Amino acid sequence: MKNQVHSVTFGGIGGQGVLKASEIAGWAAMFDGYHVKKSEVHGMAQRGGSVESHLRFGKKVYSPLISAGGADVLVCFHHEEHPRLRTFLKKGGADLTEYLDRAEAAIDNPRYINTFLVGLLSAKLPIREAAWMKAIEAVFRAEFVPENKRVFLEGRRMAQS
Repeated sequence: MKNQVHSVTFGGIGGQGVLKASEIAGWAAMFDGYHVKKSEVHGMAQRGGSVESHLRFGKKVYSPLISAGGADVLVCFHHEEHPRLRTFLKKGGADLTEYLDRAEAAIDNPRYINTFLVGLLSAKLPIREAAWMKAIEAVFRAEFVPENKRVFLEGRRMAQS
């Protein structure tokens, strides 16, 4: 439903691809015709600092920031960041942290966990699959597109099963 504003909080630590995941989701929403706002908060002065990104999309979005209890979906890339980030999740929202261990077990290369989690996320949002594919093509260099699409679809299938 394009009238509703959808809010997603992404978080983890520097180097895990949190900002890339948020970028993919933002482009996918735009390619599907939504108005998008995104904000990044990162303590990445060095690799391993806390990173979070807020993404909101809908017919019209006025602010990129998600208040406590306002996120429809939480995509957490690191178990130790979860206690801090879960305050953003609204009651009844989807917490994808439960998939983190399964994601790590499902793929061979940990560099693709962010794309796998975006695939999981895609099954929870009203964005067409074609828009997600176009976003992956826009965000990654050509040589990385096929593997990212494959891993994305693997994550999407896991969420749908």
